[in-house]
Amino acid sequence: MTGPEVVQVRIGGHLVGLIGLKSILEEVARDYAGRDRAAIEEALLARASQANYIAPSAREAYRAGLYREYCKLVGLPLDEEKEGPLVVKVLGPGCPECDRLEKDLMAVLAELKLPADLEHVRDIREIACYGVMGSPALVINGKVVAVGRVPSRNRLREWLKAAAGK
Repeated sequence: MTGPEVVQVRIGGHLVGLIGLKSILEEVARDYAGRDRAAIEEALLARASQANYIAPSAREAYRAGLYREYCKLVGLPLDEEKEGPLVVKVLGPGCPECDRLEKDLMAVLAELKLPADLEHVRDIREIACYGVMGSPALVINGKVVAVGRVPSRNRLREWLKAAAGK
């Protein structure tokens, strides 16, 4: 017998494991469709607090992070979190080109010694939130910078340095 699923999400610049997030998001999407953002955020926070400890000082960070995950689920535009390391995403189903882009990014990030969260997004619903129509696609700090091709390592270096402010 397994317990509830734990999903990692970015909260206040850190990856945090949350118990039962998928069902919380689905319930709020069903029960709060058409409601205003504040009501949705409060419902997300209240339901997440039932299975997860949320320190009072972290409530606002959780509110923003949970709402961002809700937006991904229902297809609303995303407000990517700006604090913390670079957030780099490869969007694609896992084809050889997608995998090559991911490996190239790992190599360039290591070479530049840049701290970054690198994620390969394979879920078609999450990919659709970015409005891309080809793969692989590359997103750096919430901005789509390439679609349908694997950029050269030199170009990746330029983009990553610019995003890191170097």
